[in-house]
Amino acid sequence: MTTQAIAAVVLCAGKGTRMKSDRAKVLHPLLGRPLAYYPVSRALSLGAQSVVAVVGHQGAEVTRSLTSLFPQEPLSFATQAQQRGTGDAVAAARGALTGFQGAVLILYGDVPLLTSETLKRLLDAFHASKGVLAMITCRQSNPTGYGRILRGPAGQVTGVVEEKDATAQQKALTEINAGIYVADARFLWGALEKLTPQNAQGELYLTDIVAQAAGVGAVATIDVDATETAGVNDRAELAERAEVLRARINLAHLRSGVTLLHPASTFIDEGVEIGPETTLGPNVSLHGATNIGAGVTIGQGSVLTNSTVGDGSDVKPYSVLDEAVVGPRCHVGPFARLRPGTRLDEGVHVGNFVETKKAHLRHGTKASHLTYLGDAEIGSNCNIGAGTITCNYDGVNKHLTTLGNDVFIGSDSQLVAPVTVGDGAFVAAGSTITEDVPAQALAMSRAPQVVKEGWAERRRKVLAGLKKDT
Repeated sequence: MTTQAIAAVVLCAGKGTRMKSDRAKVLHPLLGRPLAYYPVSRALSLGAQSVVAVVGHQGAEVTRSLTSLFPQEPLSFATQAQQRGTGDAVAAARGALTGFQGAVLILYGDVPLLTSETLKRLLDAFHASKGVLAMITCRQSNPTGYGRILRGPAGQVTGVVEEKDATAQQKALTEINAGIYVADARFLWGALEKLTPQNAQGELYLTDIVAQAAGVGAVATIDVDATETAGVNDRAELAERAEVLRARINLAHLRSGVTLLHPASTFIDEGVEIGPETTLGPNVSLHGATNIGAGVTIGQGSVLTNSTVGDGSDVKPYSVLDEAVVGPRCHVGPFARLRPGTRLDEGVHVGNFVETKKAHLRHGTKASHLTYLGDAEIGSNCNIGAGTITCNYDGVNKHLTTLGNDVFIGSDSQLVAPVTVGDGAFVAAGSTITEDVPAQALAMSRAPQVVKEGWAERRRKVLAGLKKDT
């Protein structure tokens, strides 16, 4: 592919009434990201020096969403004030590309399945033809609703006719226009200026630039499977596109050395990284910027979002990790919840029904059962007994609990923050700790045990008497 400059225009202005939603269509989520993310991402992957998203309906919301997803990328925005057709929408981007000379790629915010490989093919065809326009076409056994490709006697493209403007003979054609183009910038802006709304819709059709291009040179085409160019018009189609994208992503991981025990129920967002020899159980979901190391096991039903899991770790079934960092050779779960700010160093065990939040557990520490650790700094090789709670919230502020190395916390203990337990200290089971505990000390705060001999037998006799009287 030539090194000629590339820009992209992504049309994101439509409302999408068939979605039956108050949310703009391009903001509907597809595997954890809005629809518009995908065409913008593909354009950037080609090295586009400028990507212009043309917004309209809920433009501010679309702008905020895409800006947050691509904060460091050459992404700008233009507004289509009135919905006057696709030709008008592309023309709205002209100001944002003032002075640009090169190839302009035209994409759609509701077409998420186009691959970078296909767009590279399109650009190659454009440059090889030395013309002013290249486009994607598809073959459809039932082309109803699509614009048809018109070709001359020698097979050259002469134009595109929309369904509502087509004759019966033209409607019989099965080669359709996918609406994806790459055009020389100077030709594009000039061609858009010549568009008129002389059609059944009364709109400025972007497709009319094809006939103009054919008048000055050859129009290059590449044929693509229709699945790749399919748009989204309603929620049923959104679900269908999600299935295709999910299957693609899963297949790529399978081929890179990841085992998916049940691919049909595994959901992995685009951009998630997984090392080789890792195994994912059924119904696992990996979202956002999640990064899984090599030789990891993620058990059935686990959900990880924006989290990191180190090499050789085992996340047991039905664990939930959200913005957590798990080091190598850790054991998590089952039914553990690691909330934002959790960090587990190497060899940490966090077990059944343990919840953590803003907690750093260092090497070799274990919290195996029914425990809450929030706003905590916990040293190496500590043992946190079942039912332990860091009482981090006083009703107004959060406070820190600090444990040194080799600390033993007995079961059913409460550590009322702010509090520090020194290296090697013991906290007796059932204690409520409200003051700092020195290193190597034993702390206990439970009431002394009282034993009353014969009490149980006397109590049973009293209860039996009461029952007889009744």
